[in-house]
Amino acid sequence: MPYSTGCIINSFGVYLKMKFFLLIASTILLSSFVEDKLHPAVSAKVNGFTGERLDASYNNRILAQDVDKLVSAFKTRTETRCWQTEFWGKWFTSAVLAYRYRPEPRLKEVLDHAVTGILSTQTADGYIGNYAPANRLQQWDIWGRKYVMLGLLDYYDLTGDKKSLTAAGKVADHLILELGEKGLLIVKMGNHRGMAASSVLEPICRLYARTKNKKYMAFADEIVREWETPQGPQLISKAEIDVAKRFPKAVNNWFGWDQGQKAYEMMSCYEGLLEYYRLTGEEKYKHAVEATWENIRTTEINVAGSGAAIECWFGGAHLQTAPIHHYQETCVTATWIKLSQQLLRLTGEAKYADAIEQTFYNALLGAMTTDGAGWAKYTPLYGQRLKGSEQCGMGLNCCEASGPRGLFTLPLTVAMSGKEGVSVNFFTEGASVLKTPSGQQVTIQQHTDYPVTGKIAISVQLPKAEEMILRVRIPAWSETSTLTVNGAAIAAVTPGTYVEIKRTWVNGDAVELQLDMRGRVEALGTTPKYVSISRGPILLARDARLPGPEIGAIVRPITDKGKYITLTLKDVNKAGIWMQFDALCMPESYAEGAIKPVPLSLCDYASAGNGASLPMFRVWMPQLLDPKDL
Repeated sequence: MPYSTGCIINSFGVYLKMKFFLLIASTILLSSFVEDKLHPAVSAKVNGFTGERLDASYNNRILAQDVDKLVSAFKTRTETRCWQTEFWGKWFTSAVLAYRYRPEPRLKEVLDHAVTGILSTQTADGYIGNYAPANRLQQWDIWGRKYVMLGLLDYYDLTGDKKSLTAAGKVADHLILELGEKGLLIVKMGNHRGMAASSVLEPICRLYARTKNKKYMAFADEIVREWETPQGPQLISKAEIDVAKRFPKAVNNWFGWDQGQKAYEMMSCYEGLLEYYRLTGEEKYKHAVEATWENIRTTEINVAGSGAAIECWFGGAHLQTAPIHHYQETCVTATWIKLSQQLLRLTGEAKYADAIEQTFYNALLGAMTTDGAGWAKYTPLYGQRLKGSEQCGMGLNCCEASGPRGLFTLPLTVAMSGKEGVSVNFFTEGASVLKTPSGQQVTIQQHTDYPVTGKIAISVQLPKAEEMILRVRIPAWSETSTLTVNGAAIAAVTPGTYVEIKRTWVNGDAVELQLDMRGRVEALGTTPKYVSISRGPILLARDARLPGPEIGAIVRPITDKGKYITLTLKDVNKAGIWMQFDALCMPESYAEGAIKPVPLSLCDYASAGNGASLPMFRVWMPQLLDPKDL
């Protein structure tokens, strides 16, 4: 029921009095919170190539941001349609993640300054934003308020600063009052069937979890109720429907209210629904997110781990071999990682870590410039990596603000703790410090150059022996893996699962994992047919800078049993390319006799086209059509 004062409600959306509504909502007292299966590490250090990427973004994007520029957008309240107010919150939440990873005083000073700046713009009624009074609640106004609250809540969680929590509450109070006084449905505000505005569910749930103030739970209840009305995006009832087919395609109003396929905003709502599930324990909400996640993975996510065109779902998984307009927005890429991280924390299931790894190493790192300072707005599978344009006069665009939000989810989730032990989710050179079930500190040390090779050495360092479970993820792509503890083989190493090793662990115990790093060829389509090549979690691509046949030439990879291909590692970290391989292929030929194979040079997708010269690159390679196969 909507949150209004002095209005009457009926079944068609007119309103009850706010006092009565809150009285009803307050009866829905929460008996417990749903606890996540996995919890982030206390601290972590990531070395190697991944660590270099994190450091580059930390130094050249996070610390380089002009914070006063972000705050200045809130000082003049004349906006009518743009989204300047998202940038402070996006940058700030990524900066908090970066600080949790590398808690350096210089970044803490920047965070403190950013909060002081944003709090100075809060009006007496609680508003933090830049919209003109006559345009409040419209377009991206509520979306911007969401990001302000997320940033303030992150700062409170980091520091315990009550002023930031109070300020976030005042932003929420003002929003609730405004909607109520005007008798408005939040799902009719802004764009994309209210998904942009109603994604405010996430900070509202977090506010309730921290304050136990029932009005925030009442507001969360109302948002979820409105989702399922005819005016809403129906994110729960349509969870079993393809995300690209839930509503008619809004060709004539692509970025307006009618567009119900907007990828980033939809996933942001589902992040909020998971927070709501944590408060309520209602399984239908968790199921809606899980079903939608699975649908996105099946119908939208490409071999680089992302998707969406012109920022919307379009059933793109089976269309990914074609050149696609404005493909794979970095905001979508980062939010897919964030949603998958939420589900990994909640469930501990390996498929979510598999998805994060695929996206992180390919679509996400591929969007990041080599110096870490910039991010591409769109990253195709064929073409060039072109810089996106500035937005709203802010000196950056939404994707440059979003990229680090996905990047810095990784360090403290490389290894995570749970009630029964610890989980190794990702493989990087470095160490994670966690708590064991008994509360003592354990360090999970990894020595590896993964994914250059598939050998990972893990050591367990803890003060006293303790019985617990060590879970080690076996990626779904690794068909043949070996795992040992102190040299003794572990049986039943199954792809796409965690191997759970229960024993009394002592300081210095050694775990070794060898993953299957054979090259894999994936085919898509029939007429025409295309193939791509991957190795481990890494998608490979052709790049115009590399030697061999012209990038437009037709080549057929020589495979073993139609799936595996021999890849020879040529160079690592050379000339701006992380990994370069050679593979034998058969070139197109008009000769009648036999032809000889030629070497095909490939590099990792993140490096492909990622250079100052903006070289052409391609992932999917077209194959000759043979009439005998028709």
